[in-house]
Amino acid sequence: MTRTINTVTARDGTIIHFTDWGHGTPVVFSHGWPLNGDAWENQMMFLAEHGYRVIAHDRRGHGRSSKAWHGNDMNTYADDLGAVLDALDISGATLVGHSTGGGEVARYIGRHGTDRVAKAVLVGAVTPQMMVSPANPDGVPMSVFDGIREGVKNDRAQFFLDLATPFFGFNRPGQKDSEGLRQTFLIQGLQCSLKSAYACIKQFSETDFTEDLKKMTVPTLVVHGDDDQIVPLATTARRAVELLPQGRLSVYEGAGHGLPVTHKDQLNAELLAFLRS
Repeated sequence: MTRTINTVTARDGTIIHFTDWGHGTPVVFSHGWPLNGDAWENQMMFLAEHGYRVIAHDRRGHGRSSKAWHGNDMNTYADDLGAVLDALDISGATLVGHSTGGGEVARYIGRHGTDRVAKAVLVGAVTPQMMVSPANPDGVPMSVFDGIREGVKNDRAQFFLDLATPFFGFNRPGQKDSEGLRQTFLIQGLQCSLKSAYACIKQFSETDFTEDLKKMTVPTLVVHGDDDQIVPLATTARRAVELLPQGRLSVYEGAGHGLPVTHKDQLNAELLAFLRS
């Protein structure tokens, strides 16, 4: 495994970029689709200022990592996270995942165990499964994800720009609008390759994380907005906490999917309390 000051080379040669700030107990972040590690900048700066080492990588095909054609699947995502943890020799970490990143955290523990992990946090996570299935009859219909695929293929720039509105809840009364956040979402989304953006849709929608959640034996905080228009609370977080051996659910009233930004102060305070507990 090859490592530079801010990259790790995965087993197949894909270069995974990461940001590593601060000193102290490590907190490792996994981002949502189609973003990159900078989506966690509010939490990373806050926790680094409070004495923690914070690390966030860009998923393969996303951000500053290699635009790999192969390996755009949840098992490889989890192994790439493992490569970062191994290269930095991380131990006693709290893994924090948002949306697709929550699935990545769960699959990492499902595949690699908890030797390097002390706690976990799932924020607006896609666990245990998004898509409707026999095990998830109230899930999201496949037609919704087919529509996402069509939007990404036809005009992903416009699709990402439009997606930012429900993502941050700008279409809800009382929610402060921000063209800056829309443009930031668009910029990060366009840093993701078309191949990876398209392939990842199947991973965050169809993957079943039930068995992974059962293996998450560390204390796990589940945070979700009750107005999440992207990842429905009832079929994800409420089901996930029932599968987690040490899970605790925290529901943010009025929060949407982009709560790490729109409710950053509330989330930062809760993360700090959870880390100190």
